[in-house]
Amino acid sequence: MKSLGSIRRSFAPWADASAKPYISFENITKKFGDFIAVDNLSLEIFEREFFALLGASGCGKSTLLRMLAGFEAPTSGRILLDGQDLAGIPPYRRPVNMMFQSYALFPHMSVEHNIAFGLKQDGMPKADIERRVDEMLKLVKLEQFAKRKPHQLSGGQRQRVALARSVAKRPKVLLLDEPLGALDKKLREETQFELVDLQHDLGLTFIVVTHDQEEAMTMADRIAILDKGEVVQVATPAEIYEAPGSRFVADFVGTVNLIEGELKERENGVARIEDGQGLTILTEDAGDAAAGDRVWFAIRPEKLKVSAAEPDRTDSNAAEGEIYDIAYLGDMTVFHIRLDDGRIVKASTMNSARVSQELLTWHDRAWISFRPDAGVVLTR
Repeated sequence: MKSLGSIRRSFAPWADASAKPYISFENITKKFGDFIAVDNLSLEIFEREFFALLGASGCGKSTLLRMLAGFEAPTSGRILLDGQDLAGIPPYRRPVNMMFQSYALFPHMSVEHNIAFGLKQDGMPKADIERRVDEMLKLVKLEQFAKRKPHQLSGGQRQRVALARSVAKRPKVLLLDEPLGALDKKLREETQFELVDLQHDLGLTFIVVTHDQEEAMTMADRIAILDKGEVVQVATPAEIYEAPGSRFVADFVGTVNLIEGELKERENGVARIEDGQGLTILTEDAGDAAAGDRVWFAIRPEKLKVSAAEPDRTDSNAAEGEIYDIAYLGDMTVFHIRLDDGRIVKASTMNSARVSQELLTWHDRAWISFRPDAGVVLTR
């Protein structure tokens, strides 16, 4: 099997037929009046997994999280955690904790007292509370801020306090609902990696709800993409990106060019697709599509090579057009190229050198080319 990207750690219980899921959503439906928020959804999450629920607003991801936490009850179906049916168990008796985007810190309490609050409510001995708070402060690197109040902290520091408070009670599962939404872009990117390291060190199961694709791709072991209350694909970040199961997934995660056509033939591992407008595509990844099928060829912008000269056709597909738009983003340049048949494709090139060897600009004639293994064929 071809590699589909880097692996963060050697952790893949979902690939083990003997592994039992830690959390199971079994045929869950949730209705609010006539509105179906979650529609007969089934999903399995494994112990110590960093799992992301990704989707647009209103797709049902937060509702799913709230049902696991006990704030909402399913209309039908059941939720199991470590083999136990959670039906009828109130939120405060569930071995889960939830961290909200707002952080919900007590403004009149210091950092250490915010972290200790839940432990005091549980009646933990004072000496044990002090040890646990010290441990949490070290974990999130806030020892020197223990006496400060929330308003004396930055947004990133408040986020760490909320996280420390959430894991102080050692829940089996930590639920994070848009946890980084209040942070600026640079701090959000830094905190993503901190969360990954923290989850790995604690050995807890993390489930994060987000609409940010990059956030899910950075942090999660696996991602479930939701649409209209249903799961449309569950896979690792690399599989989601490189081998999407449908046009919806391909278009939702990242940027993609989708070319519709008919698969004419398959021979010696190579499929030939024609779009009816003069473009022929040879591809090695046609999945289970058969000759005569209506298909969509999906290819990411970075898989396309842009050049002024006609490329060698021996091992690549190629088409000619005119540069319609250019966006210089520092690390890369994005081209919008209008092909001679009228369609516009997107291509991106990394700016590995400070000065481009081949300067292409608006309205220049240009070629795009790509290898037969650069894209994937979708049938739905």
